[in-house]
Parts: sequence; C-alpha cells; structure tokens
Amino acid sequence: MTPKIAVFPGSFDPITIGHVEIVKRALPLFDQIYVAIGVNSQKKYLFSLEQRIEWLKTVFGKEPKVIVDHFENLTAHYCLRIGAKYLIRGLRNASDFDYEKTISQLNSIVGNGIDTIFLISEPGYSHISSTIVREIIIGGGDATPFLPAEVKIEILKGFPR
Repeated sequence: MTPKIAVFPGSFDPITIGHVEIVKRALPLFDQIYVAIGVNSQKKYLFSLEQRIEWLKTVFGKEPKVIVDHFENLTAHYCLRIGAKYLIRGLRNASDFDYEKTISQLNSIVGNGIDTIFLISEPGYSHISSTIVREIIIGGGDATPFLPAEVKIEILKGFPR
C-alpha cells in the first residue's frame, strides 16, 4: 500500500503554537507529514532558514511521522518530487478560506490532482499568525504565549522585551 504523504508548507517565521496544533491534529490522517519551509528569494525573513529548520526539528523531533525539510519554487512541484498527494492548510477565518481555496485549486492543476486538506483552527488558536507574532517580537512585546515551549527562549533571544 502506498503511504499517505502530506506536506504542511509555510515560512514558519517563526513557528507558532497554531502551526503545532495543526500538525498534531493532522498526524492521525497520514503516514508521513513533511513540515516544509518554502523559500522565496524575494521575501525578507526575520529569522534565517537555518534557525527555522532547527526550531522545527526541535519541536517535532520526537514525532517519527514528521519530516522537516525546505524547498524553493512551487509547493506543488515539491509535492510531486517527494511523492506527496496531500497538502495540509490551517484555516483561521473566512478570508483564509477564500485565499486558500484559490491556491488549492491551482495546486491541484499544477500538482496533477494534489488534494488540499483544510483544518479549521481551534478557537484558542484562530487569532495567531506568524505575521502578528513577528510584529510583537519586533515591537518588544511578550510573544511567549504564541510560541512553542521547546523554542520560545531561543526565538526571543536577541530581542528586547
């Protein structure tokens, strides 16, 4: 039987407890989940690719079904390369759905029928995004409630609080 492989793509700049919640809920559905950082050379990141990979490995290191990776170019092409038939996306609100629906339809065409599995965020996580957490960190606010315990000290190192 062919293993069910999914990709949970993102910038993870930084990883949040919302990301962790989505992966934990997706684990029973798949044989392997690639938590993969999409690298966009046009985008400015707060944290280096190496730091983000290390944090993902720290957070998911004890979960044998999770593989941490990174890729450039199209997510659908990455999925084809590793044999993934599914993408995992978290939805926090209706605007996320409108955006993600369009992307999922394009990924299906470009990725030869790849399916996107949407998981609706639990209410306690629906307000959390990497963008907002980044702004809190840059502004010197307390981002600890939004960061995984395994890496929160490391993520906040070097930023005034």
